Amino acid sequence: MKVAVIVFPGSNCDRDMYHAAGEVAGAEASLVWYTDTHLLDDVDGILIPGGFSYGDYLRSGSMASTSDIMNKIREHAEKGKPVLGICNGFQVLTEAGLLPGALMRNKNLSFMCHQEELVVEDNETVFTTLYDKNEVVRFPIAHGEGNYFCDEETLQELKENNQIVFTYKNNPNGSVEDIAGIRNKAGNVLGMMPHPERAVEALLGSEDGLRLFQSMIANWRSSNAVNA
Repeated sequence: MKVAVIVFPGSNCDRDMYHAAGEVAGAEASLVWYTDTHLLDDVDGILIPGGFSYGDYLRSGSMASTSDIMNKIREHAEKGKPVLGICNGFQVLTEAGLLPGALMRNKNLSFMCHQEELVVEDNETVFTTLYDKNEVVRFPIAHGEGNYFCDEETLQELKENNQIVFTYKNNPNGSVEDIAGIRNKAGNVLGMMPHPERAVEALLGSEDGLRLFQSMIANWRSSNAVNA
């Protein structure tokens, strides 16, 4: 499986994502600079990492969401290919309209960086099939604007369509309904604030994030009849 890790000016988790998906999980990963849109032509999945794209000017993720490469990412999403946005990547996906809602300042107005326990609400996405439903996992968070918000109508749609994938066990940032990660209706686009790419080796304090990348690879192999 070929996956592209998108690098915007200000991305700082791109190497972590590359290491997790490629060197640990076993995908054929590449770092793709945001202007090199042609390099997405033959990839099977797209990963949008955390950081501070364009310095988080205007709003977090807003400037990155208007870049030309987002048109390619939309095309991939519409074809059903997996698209994963983590932290700033989640913000980019909401700003681009690929996921509903918005990310606001944390309720305590401070940047937070520590381990959090999450509950797997949906284990039937291409990213979560190797987890058990309601399993509690540990991923680190590192954000100042991770407070997920949506209106009541959108929240009801998320619930009705089973689009809430991860929730916080002890909500650290004020997110509505403890939401830590959501998917699109088709299930192939996932955005989340916690960092699974920083939880793929015991040395990092948790290996719980590895199965997210392994799930994505396993589902791709199953869909493409690859046994290796």
